[in-house]
Amino acid sequence: MYALGVERAWLYAHGDDLVDVAAADRFRVLIARRAAGEPFAYITGQREFFSLDLAVTPAVLIPRPETELLVELALAKIAQDERVDIADLGTGSGAIALALAQARPNARLRATDASAAALQVARDNAERLGIRNIEFAQGDWCAALDDARFDLIVSNPPYIAVGDAHLAQGDLRFEPAAALASGADGLDAIRTISRDAPMHLKPGGWLLFEHGYDQGAAVRALLQQNGYVEVSTALDLEQRDRVSSGRVRH
Repeated sequence: MYALGVERAWLYAHGDDLVDVAAADRFRVLIARRAAGEPFAYITGQREFFSLDLAVTPAVLIPRPETELLVELALAKIAQDERVDIADLGTGSGAIALALAQARPNARLRATDASAAALQVARDNAERLGIRNIEFAQGDWCAALDDARFDLIVSNPPYIAVGDAHLAQGDLRFEPAAALASGADGLDAIRTISRDAPMHLKPGGWLLFEHGYDQGAAVRALLQQNGYVEVSTALDLEQRDRVSSGRVRH
């Protein structure tokens, strides 16, 4: 489909058609790239997330289906017509922020990333999708929030331990290391976010973030140590710890 620039139905309708040499050559080049392990999303430059057609490049993490749980949990805390302020830390392609901005058009989003290249991908996605209730800021985690305060802060931070064998396998070999790994136990970014987010949350505001399936107990403890209340962890479709959250009192 990608090599020919056609839809799936066209393939069925034209199954007996001859393929021209140029298209066949394009197809062979694509197959060779995939055989070398390059992620499909980077080859096509596209990945669907929460019904959004997002452009992706090697500058950003490839959006994953399990991260849609974070969006669903965030949306559950926001009424359809509510005017709220939301920050997405480490936005990458903009997947989470754009999904929230589209689903809650009265919300105001600030999407941040330390990477200028990643922010450009996110800006381009917002422009192409026509999503206007979002702004972008460069900086490391809460440092990009200045003095602003938010009703909700969300993040899909890096949470793999540096040196984890999985980083040398599969698609992870091609994705930006800074978006994947964070410290000896994978929790450095989460520690920073959990510590700093209360200074940028409105009274009663929520922090929600994705983490590894075996990190639920550790991140709940971090949230509690930093003064959050109503701390909990939601399970993904495989019934594994995936998203933890907490609310600030002040």
